[in-house]
Amino acid sequence: MKFELDNSAGTPIIRSYGPGEFMVGERKITIPMVIAGHYLDCDRLPATVQELTAEHLAELCALGTDLIIIGTGSRQIFLPSATVAGILARGIGCEIMTTASACRVYNVLVAESRSVCAVLFPVGAIPPAP
Repeated sequence: MKFELDNSAGTPIIRSYGPGEFMVGERKITIPMVIAGHYLDCDRLPATVQELTAEHLAELCALGTDLIIIGTGSRQIFLPSATVAGILARGIGCEIMTTASACRVYNVLVAESRSVCAVLFPVGAIPPAP
């Protein structure tokens, strides 16, 4: 899906997403990524959402955002409560949704100048349900 959003503040936004890829600004990304304002990291996350740990998320709390959105791929996959407990204990919100929804929500919140971090796994990049 392709987006068009006024980005007069200069913060990179997710321009589009599709099977196995994201476009952030002019950069094509084909692996899981973390985006928070001007921060973009493609090396911090494991290959699948099932491998995401509390330690991965604890590192993201240091970014100082008010909300962490986790996009789990083509379908919503809830993480174990112990995995997200550390975020909530710090007073940071955490929402888990499909990656498509997470991309849209992230862009809207950035446009509203909100402090948000998105943890995004590519659409179509998750194994089948157990």
